[in-house]
Amino acid sequence: MRVLSLCLFSLALLTTSFEAYPQQEAPARAKKEDSPANPKAAPTQPLEKENWASLGDLKTGLTLTPPVVLQSDEQAGAFVRELVVLQWRPKDPIELWISRPKGAQKPPVILYLYSYTDSTERFRDDGWCKRAISEGFAAVGFVPALTDQRYKSRPMKEWFISELPESVGSTVHDVQLILNYLAQRGDMDMDHVGMFGQGAGGTIAILAAQADPRIKTLDVLDPWGDWPDWLQSSRVVPNDERPKYVTQEFLKSVAPLDPVKYLHSLKTPNFRFQQMATDVYTPKPAKERIAAAVPEQAQVVKYAGPEDLLKAWKTSGLSGWIKRQVRPQKPKEVANSMADHPAEN
Repeated sequence: MRVLSLCLFSLALLTTSFEAYPQQEAPARAKKEDSPANPKAAPTQPLEKENWASLGDLKTGLTLTPPVVLQSDEQAGAFVRELVVLQWRPKDPIELWISRPKGAQKPPVILYLYSYTDSTERFRDDGWCKRAISEGFAAVGFVPALTDQRYKSRPMKEWFISELPESVGSTVHDVQLILNYLAQRGDMDMDHVGMFGQGAGGTIAILAAQADPRIKTLDVLDPWGDWPDWLQSSRVVPNDERPKYVTQEFLKSVAPLDPVKYLHSLKTPNFRFQQMATDVYTPKPAKERIAAAVPEQAQVVKYAGPEDLLKAWKTSGLSGWIKRQVRPQKPKEVANSMADHPAEN
C-alpha cells in the first residue's frame, strides 16, 4: 500500500506556528470524494487524444462546454467567493474558486496552483481568501489533474506519477483555458495576471508561463523537474513502481514537459524562483539542474529551511512579492520608474 505525504515538509512545519498558510496532509493518491460538479455538463468524448506534449495546443481532444456557476455569495469581510465548474474533457470537471473584493472594478488576477495531493480546502477558507484578495486582487484557485476531486473517476492504478505526461500536460492546458474564461467574463484586469505555483504546481506554472504571455508575473516554490534524476530518486515515487518510470519510453513521454527545457528561455517579465534546501521531494541533483536553468533576469531566493521561509512570509506574506509585481502602476510610480531607468538611445 502506497502512503505518501507530498505537502512540503517545510510547510507542514509552518502550519504549527503560522496559521495563515495551512498545508493539508494527504495520502499519495488523492482520496476520491464527491464533487459538486454537474455531471450533465460533461462534454461528449472527443475524437482525438489531447496533445499533452504541446504546451499551447488547446484544440486537440478538447471540447469546451458552458461554465456552470455553483456558488456565488458575499462573505463577511467584504469579499465575494464563487465556485465555477469548467469542463473540456469527459469526466474531468474543474472546480475553479474565485475570490475578489466586493465592488472592485476589474481587479488584477493571481492564479494559485499547489502541489499534487493538495485540495481545494484552502480556497474555501475565509481567512485564506481575505489575505489573497487584500490590496484589491482577485484570487483564482484550482488543483492539478488527477488530484482531489479530479481523481474521482479514475481507476486506482492510475495516479499523478503513473500518468505524469497527462497530469502535467493537461493542467498546463487548463491554465490557459482558465485564463480564456476569465478574459471572457470581462470583470478582471487581464493585463495584470500573475501565477503562484508550488511543487508540481510550480512545474506547471513555469510551463504555462512559457506557453502563455498573459502571465506577466511568475512566483514558484520548489518546482519539480529534471525528470530523469527526479524519477530516479524522488521519494514521491514508490520504490516498487520506480522501474516503470525510469524506462526510456516513459522518460521520452515526459521530456517535452521538463521545466529545465524551458527555464533558460522564459520571457516572463517578473519571475521569482524560490527553493528550499530542506525540500525532501526533489533530489539534490535535480534541484541543482533546475536552479542552474533559471534565467539571469529572475530573482532567485534560497532558504536554508522552513524557519527562513517563515521569516520571509511573516514579513510580506505568501503573496507579498507577487502582488507588488502584478499591481498596476499609478502614473506617479511610472514617472518615478522612468526617472530611475531612463531610456537608452
